[in-house]
Order: sequence, then structure tokens, then C-alpha cells
Amino acid sequence: MTALVTGATSGIGRAIAKQLADEGAEVIVHGRDARRGSDVVAEIEKAGGAARFIQADMTDEADVLRLADEAGDVDILINNAGIFQFYGTSEMTTERFDLHMDVNTKAPFLLTRALAPGMAERGRGSIVNISTLAAAVTTKGTGMYAASKAALEQLTRVWSAEYGTQGVRVNAVAPGPVRTPGTDDMDAATLKAIGETTVLGRIAEPEEIAEAVVFLASDRASYITGIVLEAAGGRLSIG
Repeated sequence: MTALVTGATSGIGRAIAKQLADEGAEVIVHGRDARRGSDVVAEIEKAGGAARFIQADMTDEADVLRLADEAGDVDILINNAGIFQFYGTSEMTTERFDLHMDVNTKAPFLLTRALAPGMAERGRGSIVNISTLAAAVTTKGTGMYAASKAALEQLTRVWSAEYGTQGVRVNAVAPGPVRTPGTDDMDAATLKAIGETTVLGRIAEPEEIAEAVVFLASDRASYITGIVLEAAGGRLSIG
């Protein structure tokens, strides 16, 4: 079993790669930073797993297609690589908008178009796209990010319908607030305030999101396709 995890050199992607390796998958670790990629591969190998690293720029269509070609036949595709910048609409530039659509929507489309047919020919495969709670919950300043992920969620449903009869399942996971390198600079009070927006009253660890992703990617979810699973700590009630 071979799995390609994009954006696997830190945060949620790194946790997903390690857990898939623990499940017995040979993991293709994708990222931009070769040093961090080597670190993840070394971690996996030290734990007895198998992995290799491929560097690629997800804003470059040719590079994304090269990634797909070098990955070869994969049984699991995790479209995790993403970008998020928060601006009000008046501050959004065409370049910023295009960047979000290129990385968060177009790159998963290119990889799925390149790799899903091979899965279909072999009669089995699993694709999990990483979305966000922001695609379903309106939050000021998240327009570019939320729009790109909402598009990815709809593509998830379309792909599940297109490839399901050929044994390929396609699902998505929509995380809420998660502890990642992006939260390292936040003070404890800010993190606590963010956590209190959830029913569970805390932010998630990357490994908790990875558990949901790996479940959907595995045969344990063999009768599940076309869903967006929220891993967001629960939504608070009104009143």
C-alpha cells in the first residue's frame, strides 16, 4: 500500500504521514523543504516504516504533475497541502486570491485527475481532502481561504460520484482549530480563547485530526464516501 501525503513536513500532514506509516503504508512525503522532508522520512524509518520524499511547488502546475508522475501508482492520496491568509475583501488582491485557488483547489484537482484513473483501473483507492470548518462557518476575513476549501468540498462529492463505481472512495476532513507551527507564536490566552469557541473547550492536536483522516483512508471506512467529516471539537449552541 502506497500513500502520497502532500504538505507532510509539518503539522497535520506530518502526523498523517506518520500514522499511515504505522498502519503499514509506504509513505511518499511531499513538501517544499527538503531538510524537513528528510526529517519526517527519518522519523518514519526509525519507527520501522518506509517512506521517501518528493519536493514540489504546489503553485506550479508542471511541478504538481511531476509530483504525480514521480509518485507513480498510489493507493491513498491525501490532499493536505494548503495556504491560508486572512484579509477582508477590500484587501484581497488578484494574486492572493489566485494563490489560494492554485494551492487549495487546483493542486488537489491536478493530483486527483492524474492519480485517480490508476486507482480506478486497479479497482480500489482512497482520496482524502483536507478542508476547514471555515468552509461551513462564516468568519470575517476568511473569504479566499473558505472559498477555495468550499470548492474542494464540492469536488470531493463530485469525485466520489465519478469514481465510486470503480472502487475509489473520496472523502474530506474539515478540522477546526488545531495546534500547528502557525500557532507557535500565539500566547496562551489567545489559544485558550480560540479553544473556547468549541464544545470541547480546547484546540486539537495534529494527531487527533490525523486519526480521522487515516480512518477515512483505510478499509475501516470501506462503506463511506462523499462525506465531509468535521473534526472541530463540536459547535457551540446559541443560548
